[in-house]
Amino acid sequence: MFLTNTLIVLATVAGMEAFAWLAHKYVMHGWGWGWHASHHAPRSGWFEANDLYALVFAALAIVLIALGTSGRWPLQWIGAGMTLYGALYFVAHDGLVHQRWPWRWVPRSGYLKRLYQAHRLHHAVHGREGCVSFGFLWAPSPTRLRAQLQAAQAQRRAQPRQAPPQRPPQADTRGR
Repeated sequence: MFLTNTLIVLATVAGMEAFAWLAHKYVMHGWGWGWHASHHAPRSGWFEANDLYALVFAALAIVLIALGTSGRWPLQWIGAGMTLYGALYFVAHDGLVHQRWPWRWVPRSGYLKRLYQAHRLHHAVHGREGCVSFGFLWAPSPTRLRAQLQAAQAQRRAQPRQAPPQRPPQADTRGR
């Protein structure tokens, strides 16, 4: 049973990365931009509206753990996997990449450097359109991400700019 529960936790961590990628790209950079925009702007203070996403996912994990410990196996292990993913996210994303902790360290090699660079390239675009690298713990090659950014920029430059819509002339209503 221990091995099964451990595999459920690890599978949930992997599944959360896939879920987080989708949620980041299509929710946070889509209809949920209202909260996530704070993450792409300079932060003032300890918290940003984007932190509300962590609260939502933490609440869901707590509910799953509570349901699981009241007899609905394997929900507690899924909740534990979500909690582990949240802890890894907190360390890697908030701590390492965005340096929301008092200590500062920039990795110089290996996986953590790749993760750091990929997320920095995600923030290279101002706004919600045209971003790359939506994962939090899995990072594509920075070389590939730079090429994607350059291709997107070239495509935007090649598109003709649209003039703002012209307002129709107003009728004179001054009583002449």
